[in-house]
Amino acid sequence: MKIESSAFENGAMIPEIYTQESSEDISPPLTFSGVPKEAVSLTLLCIDPDVPDPAHPVRDFTHWIVVNLPPTTKGLPSNVDISTIPGAMAGINGAGTIGYIGPRPPIGTHRYFFKLFALDTKLPFIEPPTKVEVMEAMDGHVITEAETMGRYALKINR
Repeated sequence: MKIESSAFENGAMIPEIYTQESSEDISPPLTFSGVPKEAVSLTLLCIDPDVPDPAHPVRDFTHWIVVNLPPTTKGLPSNVDISTIPGAMAGINGAGTIGYIGPRPPIGTHRYFFKLFALDTKLPFIEPPTKVEVMEAMDGHVITEAETMGRYALKINR
């Protein structure tokens, strides 16, 4: 299975439009391929493991959660409205809001991992879940996973 973005290469800088440094702060376009035939749903997470400082990380910050994407999903367009995808649900990000929140690293250049999980079940959420709830619900149900990573640093830190 593979996850990619047409907006940035794996390991490259994420364009400003997909960050909080932009007035738009929209989600980047993503494409999925090689999803196993036995997958029942897909889950997407975007995590920054470099908070607050890449030289001394203390915690992860969740930038995006999407659960119960249909396994036939070939990707997500930029600025996608998850509520328009039947069965899918956006989760609660690290800022406590629902949906995507772009990078805004306080110190240095941070890494942002977009992780795609193929699951053998749909996750049982009625309300938008947190990362902890998603990880617990996925336990034992991951068929395979894939990731791509982008980097970002605020203009004043470049």
